[in-house]
Amino acid sequence: MNKQNVLLLGSGGREHAIAWKLEKSEQLGKLYTAPGNPGTERHGINIELDISDFNAVETVADDLQIDLVIVGPEQPLVEGIADYLEERGITVFGPSKAAAQLEGSKSFAKSFMERHGIPTAAYRTFSNDEFDEALGYIKEQNQYPIVLKADGLAGGKGVFICENEEQTASRLNLLSEDKNLKSAASTLVVEEFMLGEEASVFVICDGTEGKVIHTAQDHKRIGENDTGLNTGGMGAYAPSPLLTQAMMARVEEEIIDPTIKGMMEENTPYNGILYVGLMITKEGPKVVEYNCRFGDPECQVILPPLKNDLLELITAATNKSLSEIEIQISDRIYCSVVLASGGYPKSYEKGYKISGLDNCDNDALIFHSGTKSENGELFTNGGRVLNVVGSGQTLAEAIDHSYNNTELISFKDSYFRHDIGKKGLKKID
Repeated sequence: MNKQNVLLLGSGGREHAIAWKLEKSEQLGKLYTAPGNPGTERHGINIELDISDFNAVETVADDLQIDLVIVGPEQPLVEGIADYLEERGITVFGPSKAAAQLEGSKSFAKSFMERHGIPTAAYRTFSNDEFDEALGYIKEQNQYPIVLKADGLAGGKGVFICENEEQTASRLNLLSEDKNLKSAASTLVVEEFMLGEEASVFVICDGTEGKVIHTAQDHKRIGENDTGLNTGGMGAYAPSPLLTQAMMARVEEEIIDPTIKGMMEENTPYNGILYVGLMITKEGPKVVEYNCRFGDPECQVILPPLKNDLLELITAATNKSLSEIEIQISDRIYCSVVLASGGYPKSYEKGYKISGLDNCDNDALIFHSGTKSENGELFTNGGRVLNVVGSGQTLAEAIDHSYNNTELISFKDSYFRHDIGKKGLKKID
């Protein structure tokens, strides 16, 4: 068996989970993560590298005799790293720049779904100099809540659900003035509010074939009971009880298959992970958003139950031979709780010592998101700091396992939601 040297790009909890899973592969030669974090370093070698510098990535891939580059975060994909490296003979797992528009431009995604009859919310787009017109349009509709979405990438923080006119005006002002949101909101998507409950489906694609890996439910809001600002995700569990066998049959027929077929028809075949964010409404499943990579923190709960060799699966996707593989998932349920810095998703302090990790039980999985190591000790280094993943035969057991370990870890001003998975319990009940 030829072993592969792999270069994994990224530094978050998602990349730690991918590195953890890749290390189990018999096909793995050497694993390098750039820039990585203290968690990924346990499973391979971290490399200091600016992954937005495509030439530097190419140089490292050549120097280290890399057989496969796996791109974790969305930004490099949207900027075209897959095209750049593939043109230079380096195999990449991740969609092309054109295909990554499904996440990189919400207006592109909406028009794509419209062209291919894929169910989603009604919408209208406005340029950044038409925000007054947008407000006028929303007033005319007079249907609250209303959803505002920055067209471009905003780290999961560019979507706002507005309950009234005052809140709408405030959010429009934020999108036009906030330095972190302004560029992402050069185009604004105004969307009808879909009533229902969200769930996510993760599909691995080879351009012509798509295989569902697993389902999950994320918790995007900072506050209990889904209140407050959007974040990158405060926790997740898998699988989602919303996506029954019958519902998944509809999702595949009405959404996944038309998406893959539509991308092929538009000469932008989709290779990589396709994340489909869904709203399960009374009318059926509708698309909330597409992502062009593993979710974070969903990745941390869908990879542990995956029985397949992840590297073998990714290799099949890059070789366009997914049809030969059957996805196998354990029946164990997983729940992840995100430990965050106080103040996140707004301003927060970094550099606080983390303690208690040694107290966690051996069955808990701790994935690093925003940490740094100094002199053998661990410190906070981001908004979302750690993912504590528990498991069980039932969702209730998985939730308890996760929280029992979360409460053993501490750092100054730490914060976590106490209701991750409760929506799932209600659904099961």
